[in-house]
Amino acid sequence: MLTEETKALILKNVCIYTETEIHSNGYVVVKEGKIDAIGLMDSFLEKEWENAHILDFPKGMNLIPGFIDIHIHGANNADAMDASQQALEIMAETLPKEGTTSFLATTMTQEVESIENALTSIAQYVETADQSGKAEIIGIHLEGPFISEKRVGAQPVQSVKKPNVELFKKWQTLSNNQIKLVTMAPEEDENFELVRYLKAENIVPSIGHSDAVYEQVLSSIQAGVNHVTHLFNGMRGLHHRDPGVAGAALLHSELMAEMIVDGVHIHPEIVKLAFLQKGADHIILITDSMRAKWLEDGISSLGGQKVIVRDGKALLENGALAGSTLKMKDAINNMMNFTGCSLQDVVKMASYNPAKQIGVLDKKGSIAKGKDADLVVLDENNQVALTICKGKIVYSNGGFSA
Repeated sequence: MLTEETKALILKNVCIYTETEIHSNGYVVVKEGKIDAIGLMDSFLEKEWENAHILDFPKGMNLIPGFIDIHIHGANNADAMDASQQALEIMAETLPKEGTTSFLATTMTQEVESIENALTSIAQYVETADQSGKAEIIGIHLEGPFISEKRVGAQPVQSVKKPNVELFKKWQTLSNNQIKLVTMAPEEDENFELVRYLKAENIVPSIGHSDAVYEQVLSSIQAGVNHVTHLFNGMRGLHHRDPGVAGAALLHSELMAEMIVDGVHIHPEIVKLAFLQKGADHIILITDSMRAKWLEDGISSLGGQKVIVRDGKALLENGALAGSTLKMKDAINNMMNFTGCSLQDVVKMASYNPAKQIGVLDKKGSIAKGKDADLVVLDENNQVALTICKGKIVYSNGGFSA
């Protein structure tokens, strides 16, 4: 007989977006944090599950895989660069409200000591913290300091460094091998040594905060670059006499492109242009959010720099965009509104693609038997009604509880 701890959780009478198809009226069985079965309601036998916790949903609800945010600095007055267990815990507890069930804690260009403190803190959290019942940190995105001084954006220029394999090796050791993705300017990388090293270690080399011309981007692709950090932002843009980093990203399917779809970082029509060119298979939705997310407008900070947040728009004192306050639940809705794409498309861009890109598709990123039960229920307006992290209900906005 099932004990209270091992009871199955069943979500039924819901439209399910599985890895391969859409079940317009189905059910999912969750056991011990994993997806145990998926089926159609026509074959559901209530008597077999009389000891289970059953959630029965009204018409119009959609069940999708949890979002995976591979580029997020902070939320709710916490930041990965705070180098504290409390900050990481706050982020992990906050993100399920927007449908995010796992994420890469993202660092930024700072002095070496600050970066190393953050890496050590994240490694300690992943190793020792109880990550059940909250969004899971599944690695680190190292954004900078190996970037171009010409394209720093909101990253402090005085802390920029040339790409350095030995320094990176030290950092990867400090992180307990948690660094999964590195944003860098490959044109600053002599003979693409760091790019080649990352590729050999199955770490994603991403071009970002880069002033590379088109030909340099092509050479970096040949060396192993296969990812673009926040497309159009912090990079040489598209020009009719030089396609730049942005043009290369649009033209080359080898490059998976992150996009901050908040209507601020990229004009909605440019979002649509990128989608028409790249398609759902080659875009990843990110937030690039900072500590001001989930807070009221006012004064905040990023990497020791003063940030003014007004109407949700975050700016440094010099007027540069300072990350975002975007929530993933809004990113998917903006994407659908700006481009006319489907919910199935945004599931690919917010869940499947990030999982595949950082090598965790075997356990996350889609609704399939045996994968972690990281699930989100959206209501008829595509707002988050319920978030489940590894089988535990951690957020409910519709009165649903087991």
